Amino acid sequence: MAKPKSAFVCTECGAQALRWQGQCPQCQAWNTLVETLLEPATPAAGSRFAALAGVSGRLQPLAALAPREEPRQPTGLDEFDRVLGGGLVAGGVVLIGGDPGIGKSTLLLQALSNLAGLPATDGGSPADGGVVYVSGEESGEQVALRAQRLQLPPSTLQMLAEINLERILHSLREARPRVAVIDSIQTVYSEALQSAPGSVAQVRECAAQLTRFAKQSGTSLILVGHVTKDGTLAGPRVLEHIVDTVLYFEGDSHSSFRLIRAFKNRFGAVNELGVFAMTERGLRGVSNPSALFLSQHSQQVAGSCVLVTQEGTRPLLVEIQALVDSAQSPNPRRLSVGLEPTRLAMLLAVMHRHAGIVCFDQDVFVNAVGGVKIAEPAADLAILFAIHSSLRDRPLRRGLAVFGEVGLAGEIRPAPRGQDRLREAAKLGFDTAIVPRANAPKQAIEGLRVIAVERVDEALEQLRTLD
Repeated sequence: MAKPKSAFVCTECGAQALRWQGQCPQCQAWNTLVETLLEPATPAAGSRFAALAGVSGRLQPLAALAPREEPRQPTGLDEFDRVLGGGLVAGGVVLIGGDPGIGKSTLLLQALSNLAGLPATDGGSPADGGVVYVSGEESGEQVALRAQRLQLPPSTLQMLAEINLERILHSLREARPRVAVIDSIQTVYSEALQSAPGSVAQVRECAAQLTRFAKQSGTSLILVGHVTKDGTLAGPRVLEHIVDTVLYFEGDSHSSFRLIRAFKNRFGAVNELGVFAMTERGLRGVSNPSALFLSQHSQQVAGSCVLVTQEGTRPLLVEIQALVDSAQSPNPRRLSVGLEPTRLAMLLAVMHRHAGIVCFDQDVFVNAVGGVKIAEPAADLAILFAIHSSLRDRPLRRGLAVFGEVGLAGEIRPAPRGQDRLREAAKLGFDTAIVPRANAPKQAIEGLRVIAVERVDEALEQLRTLD
């Protein structure tokens, strides 16, 4: 018997190398090459990669193709449906990842329990319309115990405890479900490969075969993925390219709140945010998430500013806190939590250069309340206001909300969807807003005074007049 050959596969991009080296020759990532057995070619291997379309290899004019809107299957969880873009799509593949114990299995069990009691929607779903939960990490009794603990109503949800890919596909073809969950993709293995479950080759092959089944049958498929120490999905990055939607669980497992963010969605908007609260009966959607990210102070405190941020199609009000204190070492510290860390030093330099406010001998700490992560540059103005308030030890005016991007030349750039942000601030009772001039509304918003500014020094001067 011939000795199986091996190659070194990059866990980031899936590229192969004949020998180990510190850096991947394709994506230039360091220490990502892992030895993997090369599987011998089989006669049936070619059939696994046949085209999904009925007519392949024939050119068609784009104008002759009739587009159609994919119908949605709501899961019964409004926040989950928001992140998905309205619900599950027939034939769509969703990959959801997150830290262990954060609530992935709990959320999916709740969603499947709701789907099992709902009728199938029209539009290409399988006729039988069942719901299947495939668990590779827990037995059926453990899943039933969780359902009992969550007090889920009795349903027609089908359970399968299996990790063999061929058996899973055989059961799914017989059941013809409209929704199926694989928990998790790292535990599934194929008999066609010799490597262990969870290896790069197994994860890539099993995900490709399950995706192929979903596209052919119209089953909505949800894959649960493990994450690495740095929070990314374990396995090759090609796994994210195969699926239609990539969702990530965020939040501290010790906190009662969970956030789900969409990083890729072929059927909806990206960067959508769903907010859940963990209760004794599972995850419950939070209809007004802005209340979570706004601290309830009995009186105004210095170093606090309310930012109107935009997460997908949803405007959120988040409190930005800053603490400026005299540095006790020659190198002052710059620390930000939940915000872009590289922009803090830049904003301090802009404030010094264009507003004359010096912080080179001060420790500066910035935090976004509630554990939310804000990556958009429209948070710049709120960060500057919070730092300025803490440095002067004077609280900002109650009822003030701000947003705007700060440039290196001291200008304040507009933020997208400014009108939606202002309407959300007015709806939550804020009466004053400082915004970029390009975001000033053409028509007055009832109950909201809008102050439009163009430069950093002008914004800080307007802030002082409101004291």
